[in-house]
Amino acid sequence: MKKSIAVYPGSFDPITLGHLDIIHRGLEIFDHLIVAVASNSGKEPLFTIEERLELARNALGASPRLEIDTFDGLLIDYLQAKGADIILRGLRAVSDFEYEYQVAQTNHQLDPRIETLFLMTSIPYAFLSSSVVKEVASHHGAVDSFVPPLVRDALMRKFARPNLEE
Repeated sequence: MKKSIAVYPGSFDPITLGHLDIIHRGLEIFDHLIVAVASNSGKEPLFTIEERLELARNALGASPRLEIDTFDGLLIDYLQAKGADIILRGLRAVSDFEYEYQVAQTNHQLDPRIETLFLMTSIPYAFLSSSVVKEVASHHGAVDSFVPPLVRDALMRKFARPNLEE
């Protein structure tokens, strides 16, 4: 029987409870899941690649069926190198679908073996994005219901207010 290896790619800047939801549900479907943190996503990240990998590893813990890795370049090349043939993506709303559909079709054109599986984000996380989390955190708002405690703490350090009592 063929083992299913899926890759869940993203910038994970930072990893959120919505991401964790997709990852845990992905582990119910696939034999092996690789969380692939994009090192060059075209975005200016808040966290370095090393910080994002560490946050993901600490938020997820160790599992023989879960790998947390980084990649640069074409996702298709990464899947081929890993022997994976499924891309896992989460969809929050209809607005995500158009972009994700274009990317999935492009990836399938580049390698027809590659399939993309979309999971609808669970309702409590349907509005959640890393960008929203960073915006709230930058204004010192509470992000406890959006991210694990270790990510909240890392965000607090990134957005710490300077000591004005000097």
